[in-house]
Amino acid sequence: MTRPSTREPHRAPTGAGAIRQFFGGIACLGRGFRLWSTSPRLMLLGAVPAIIVGMLYAAAVVVLVVNLAVVADWITPFAHGFSAPWRDAVRVAAGAAVLIAAILVAVFTFAALTLAVGDPFYERIWREVERRAGQPPVTVDAPFLRQVWRGIGNALRLLGITVLVAVVLFVGGLIPVVGQTVVPVLGAALGGWILTVELTGFAFDARDLTFRQRRRMLATNRAGALGFGMATYLLFLVPFAAVVTMPAAVAGATVLARDALGLTRKDAVPSGP
Repeated sequence: MTRPSTREPHRAPTGAGAIRQFFGGIACLGRGFRLWSTSPRLMLLGAVPAIIVGMLYAAAVVVLVVNLAVVADWITPFAHGFSAPWRDAVRVAAGAAVLIAAILVAVFTFAALTLAVGDPFYERIWREVERRAGQPPVTVDAPFLRQVWRGIGNALRLLGITVLVAVVLFVGGLIPVVGQTVVPVLGAALGGWILTVELTGFAFDARDLTFRQRRRMLATNRAGALGFGMATYLLFLVPFAAVVTMPAAVAGATVLARDALGLTRKDAVPSGP
């Protein structure tokens, strides 16, 4: 099979060019949502795994929020001797830091677990987008064990990155004001990038591209990847929206990956079959 060119990333555009790319990434997610009107049955199948996993995560988030004050008190034993205003400020900052870090990990693991549970459904969505757009990849007949180890390796890399980012955000969240303003925005940006790398896996893996090549290709449109990822990340924070967004995100990520690969499209997600 002829593999697509993995061109070196060009210098990221600045100013208006980066803004156009950013909103272009959001538009990719919008094109993914178009499948809800053109292929509703297929998208409903993709929503089922998201509903199952989403219910588990919703319960976990409720438990965390209910016990957030206890958790904040437990991780800040040094604040017990502070006067009331300072002790309360430290605990509020700690609680916010825990929540921000937990949200990042939850969003990533939600996507990863939902993709694992609903792999056959999401593969069908990916294939449908590839078929409609034209120039679908030829199936790579890689050995089964190689595919399994590659999938595990990619998941572990992304999990490692997620945990590292979560730790950094947690520490940053302990800083008054900055932790409640800058850190959430940074979390959405970093979490969005991680989501983009995860969700584009179908398109890149089908073309036998490695995890490193995947990141390098996405870097050719970093602003677009961030626009797509951040929009998806924010929608994932809304329980019902996450269910509807998950299949659309798989479709939109396919469009984004094809853009990064420089493939000519008849249309991102045509309105007809």
